[in-house]
Amino acid sequence: MKFLKTALFSLGLFVCQYPLSQAYAFESAYERAESAGIVLGIDVLEKRGFDVLQGKRVGLVTNQTGRSVTGEATIDILRRASGVRLVALYGPEHGVRGNAVAGAHVGNSRDAATRLPVFSLYGSTRQPTAAMLKGVQTLVFDMQDVGSRSYTFLATLEKCRQACAANNIRLVVLDRPNPLGGATEGNIPQKFSFVCPFPMPYRSGLTIGETAHWLNARAQKKCPLTVVPLENYGRQPFSQTGLTWTRSSPNIPRDTSAFFYGATGLLGELPALSIGIGTPRPFELAGAPNLNAIALAARLNNRGLKGWNFRAVYWIPTSGRYAHKRCQGVQIELLDPNIAQVTRLNFEIYDAVRHVAPSLSFFKSARHNDMFDKVCGTNQIRRLMQQGQSASALWSVWNRGAAPFQKQVEPFRLYPKS
Repeated sequence: MKFLKTALFSLGLFVCQYPLSQAYAFESAYERAESAGIVLGIDVLEKRGFDVLQGKRVGLVTNQTGRSVTGEATIDILRRASGVRLVALYGPEHGVRGNAVAGAHVGNSRDAATRLPVFSLYGSTRQPTAAMLKGVQTLVFDMQDVGSRSYTFLATLEKCRQACAANNIRLVVLDRPNPLGGATEGNIPQKFSFVCPFPMPYRSGLTIGETAHWLNARAQKKCPLTVVPLENYGRQPFSQTGLTWTRSSPNIPRDTSAFFYGATGLLGELPALSIGIGTPRPFELAGAPNLNAIALAARLNNRGLKGWNFRAVYWIPTSGRYAHKRCQGVQIELLDPNIAQVTRLNFEIYDAVRHVAPSLSFFKSARHNDMFDKVCGTNQIRRLMQQGQSASALWSVWNRGAAPFQKQVEPFRLYPKS
């Protein structure tokens, strides 16, 4: 290991070792950013005098990302809004305040700051029940998603839409940017679950408001729906909006984290690699103990993947796969979010690792295989990987759904194409 460290330094390659709290300072969650003029849905609603909520008893589906452009919580804005009565809060995975770890059961509670009842949509039920909606006349949805199909906030949106349709309650969606911009990538799933809830590509290119319009239009039972749109939005990646990012979940800390989630999240469902969970760079790393980091970085860089670069590194995660073990592999660098193909990296990294470490097993666990199939929406991708298909072949099959979906959702677009 000392030899590897010396070799990496001698080649001018980056070496990281957890903890990295001194090497990387996280941005303040609510630090002001220079605005590019984009106005968020909650700010547009306030400018309009909360017109669609006037005289209504309101329930709010939100978490820590529900904030105005100045950082004020949507909860607080609606609490002080004249003519609006906020009566209940509803929390997704990770909870209303975003403190619960991924997949953790979240129970009902009472919000400490407002004393409002908090109903969990990631506990005993994933959909608001009639009892949870009792007395609510309008349900407001305000959360920042990450632009990937498998992120459970989209499934929560659809569950809320279904509940509003069943109970004749208006759903008001306060729109937010798609962090990945407007490009589309991925397959149209064949099997559905909470991590693959409907037939859209993995990277949809839609905002959450546009997704709500599409979901409602295709539903047999529709709900009364209002989307409060963004202003001055051109489908640029979040890092180019000038807006301040709020951590959407514990492992999505930065305004570019959504790109890395899409780039390694699929591969992370399999048991072979550490993808940076348990380090300050979740989803930005890919490696394992005793893997040849220099060879992996060279092989990936030689592929000429536009918008990406790979640096040989080592790290010691404190949790997750290979916790407290020294891992070697690559740090993924996003050079240009406007041209980077995001989900393709899952297959490129897999293919490169197969050549560098052919004995490393990706498919040794039925449980992990099943979860991988769920997020892919099919077992076809896994079977092709097991057959030894190249990254290019996998990408070709994976990306077949992108173009048809773009045509399908054209009537629901609220903003110019990117």
